[in-house]
Amino acid sequence: MVPGYKCDRQHPLLSVIGDLNPRSSRQMASIFSTFKVPQLGVGFEFIQGDRKVYPSFFWINPSESPQYVGLVQLLLYFQWNWVGLVAPQDDRGERFVSTLTPMLQEKEICLAFTEKLKSKFLSTPMMKILHISETWSKTEVIILFGDPNSITNVQVTMSIYEYLRKTSFRKVWILTSHWKLSVVGNQDVSKLVKPFHGALHFRPHTGDVSEFSHFLLSLDPLKPQGDVFLPPCWERLFLCMMDNPGRIFPKGEKKCTGRENLQSLPSYIFETSMEGESYNIYNAIYAVAHALHAMHGSGAQPTMMRLGKRISNIQSWQILPYLRNIKFNNSAGEEVSFSESGLVSSCYDLLNWLFLPNQSFVPTKVGQMDSTASPGQDFTINSDAIIWATKKVPFARCGMKRCHAGEKRSVPEGKPVCCYQCDPCPEGTISNQTDAAHCDPCPENQYPNKDKDHCIAKKIHFLAYQDTLGYILVSLALSLSVITLAVLVIFRKNHNTPIVKANNRDLTYILLVSLLLCFLCSFLFIGRPRKLTCLFRQSAFAILFSLAVSSILAKTVMVVLAFMATKPGNKTRKFLGKPLTNSIVLACPLIQAVLCATWLATSPPFPNFDFHSLVGEAILECNEGSALMFYVVLIYLGFLALMSFSVAFRARKLPDSFNEAKFITFSMLVFCSVWISFLPTYLSTKGKSMVAVEIFSILASGAGLLACIFFPKCYIILFKPNLNCRENIMRHKNH
Repeated sequence: MVPGYKCDRQHPLLSVIGDLNPRSSRQMASIFSTFKVPQLGVGFEFIQGDRKVYPSFFWINPSESPQYVGLVQLLLYFQWNWVGLVAPQDDRGERFVSTLTPMLQEKEICLAFTEKLKSKFLSTPMMKILHISETWSKTEVIILFGDPNSITNVQVTMSIYEYLRKTSFRKVWILTSHWKLSVVGNQDVSKLVKPFHGALHFRPHTGDVSEFSHFLLSLDPLKPQGDVFLPPCWERLFLCMMDNPGRIFPKGEKKCTGRENLQSLPSYIFETSMEGESYNIYNAIYAVAHALHAMHGSGAQPTMMRLGKRISNIQSWQILPYLRNIKFNNSAGEEVSFSESGLVSSCYDLLNWLFLPNQSFVPTKVGQMDSTASPGQDFTINSDAIIWATKKVPFARCGMKRCHAGEKRSVPEGKPVCCYQCDPCPEGTISNQTDAAHCDPCPENQYPNKDKDHCIAKKIHFLAYQDTLGYILVSLALSLSVITLAVLVIFRKNHNTPIVKANNRDLTYILLVSLLLCFLCSFLFIGRPRKLTCLFRQSAFAILFSLAVSSILAKTVMVVLAFMATKPGNKTRKFLGKPLTNSIVLACPLIQAVLCATWLATSPPFPNFDFHSLVGEAILECNEGSALMFYVVLIYLGFLALMSFSVAFRARKLPDSFNEAKFITFSMLVFCSVWISFLPTYLSTKGKSMVAVEIFSILASGAGLLACIFFPKCYIILFKPNLNCRENIMRHKNH
C-alpha cells in the first residue's frame, strides 16, 4: 500500500509479472503505467491510442490471431465445413465469435449453430438445455471457447443429454487456448474429463525446461522458505492439513506429512512439466534479467553494483528501452524476443487429449501452428497420431455426398453454401479436385477426358500421307501425273502428224506441262503444313491453272480466228500466228501472278492452329491470311474459264477436222462444274476434309481437261492411225 510500490528502501520495484486475466491486466496496467513500472502480463485488446496510455505494459502471451488461423487450417485439413461454435455470452466470447466467423465464411466453412452461453446458464430449464444439446448433436465437430464458465456449462449440457437420451455424447471438441481443466478434491473425474476424450486443443507453445520439474519435485511444504502459497496449495492437492502450531484438526482430517509425491497426482490435477502460461512467465522473468544485464553492460548506470551486490539508484522506467529490444535463447534452446508490444510469440501447440483406461487424462502433441514459418509450413499436423472420440475421422459436412473430380458444387436456392449438390462439369471444362467450387476450362491445346477430371493433349489434325485419304489422293495425283506425262510423250513422238499439228502443238505442249504441274502441286497440300508450303501452295495452284486455262483460251481463239480468216475479205488473218497466242498465254497467267504477289506481300498465308472446330483435335492448317485475296484469285481463274467456255461454245460446230472446240467446250463445262461445286463444299468442311476437297477439285478439274481434250486424240493416234493423215483431213474438209 506504499505509493510508488516500494515495500522498503533496499529493494526497489523493477517490474511486475502478471496478471493472467486480461481484465485485471488492464486495470493493473493503468496504475503501473502511471509510475512507468514495466508490467509483463496477459494482453488485452488494444484500441487506437492505447499504447500511449499503457507505455510500460508488455504482452507475455502469444497473439490470438495465429490460433484462429490454425483453427481454420485444421478444419480445412480434415475438410470439415459444417461445425458448431460455443462461446460465453460476454465481451471475450463476442470478440471470439466476431473474429472467427468471417474467417470461416471466407473459406466456405458454415456454422451449424452458434451457441452463446449465459453466465447463469445453470438456472436454465432442463428442457431448454436438452433442446440445446439436441442442436449440438447434429454436428460432429464443435469449437469451444473454453473458459471455466463455458466448460462447466458444456459439461452440464452433455450430462443432461446422456441422462435423458441414455447414450454417450461423443463429439470432437476443438478447444481454444483459454481451455484449462482443473480438478480438485474428490470430484468424479470420469464425468468431467471423459466427454473431452479425443479433443483437439490449441495451447500456447511450451519448450522443454526440464529443470522446472526438478524444482517442483524438490519443494517442501514444511519449509516453504517464504513461499506463502505453497502450504495451502499442498493442502488442496493432497486433501490434507498442515500441522501448524496451535492448529486444531477436525475429526477424520488427514495430516500432511510433507513427503507426499507430486508425481503421484494425475496430470489434470497437477502438471509437473511446464505449461504454456508458466513458460511465458519464465521467459518474461528472464527477459527482465537480460534487460538488466544489457543496462549494466551499456554503462548507463555507473553506480549499479555487480550481480550479488545491492542494486541502488535504479528507476523502473530506465529498464523500459532495454526491455523493448531484448533477444536471447532460453534454456530450452528457443529464441525469445521482445518488441514494443511485448513477447514476440505466435506459436501454438495442437494437443490431442486422451482419457485412458487407468483413469488418467493426458495430452499428446499432434501438431503446431507457427505463423513465423514460411507459407505452407506454418501449420503442421500428424493426423495418424490422433485418437478420435468417434473412433474414426468424423465426417463434419452438411451434405452426405462429396463432389468428385469432374463435378462442381451447386448450392440450391435458400441453402447455406456448404449444403450443396453436385453437378457435372459443362462441356470443355474439368475439375480435378474434390468439392470443386467451379470447373476450369482446358487450355486451347488440350481437351477434357471422358471423366472430365483432367485435360489431355489434343491430337494434331492435318492431312498426312499416312492417312487413308492422304494415301488415296497421293495415288490419284501420281496416276494422273503419269498419264499426263504419257500423253505428252505420245504427242511428242507424233508431233509431225496432222492431228497434233492441227491446233497449235506448242500450245498443246504448254497445256500438258501445266496440267502435269497442276497435278504435282497437289502434293503441297498434303503433309504437315509448314511456313514455306503454306506460302506458295495456293499461289502455285492459281498460277498453274491460269496457265492451263489461258493456253486453252489461246487454242480456242486461234480456232475461231482461223475459220473467220477463211472467209473472203476478212481482216482477221493478220492476227493469226504466234504473237497473239504468246500474248494470251503470257498475259493471263501474269495477271494472276501479280494478284498472288500482292497477296503474299500484304497478308501472306501462314501455318495456324484451330483449337475449336473439332473436339479433341487441334487442326493444323494454313490460314489464308487474306480471305479476300483468296477469293479474288479464284474469281479471276473462274473468269478465264468462263471466257474459254464462251469462245469454245461459239466454235463448237466448226468442222471436227480442223478444231477441237467441241472437246474444249465439254472440258470447260466439267472444269466450271467442279469449281462451282467446290466453293460451298470447301466452306462447309474443316481440317483435313477441307484440304482434301481442294486437292480433289484440282485433280478432278485437271483430269476433266486431260480426258476431254486429249483422250480422243490419243485414241486416234494409238488405235486409229489411218484417220491421222492429211488425205482424211482434206476429205472431211471437202465435205
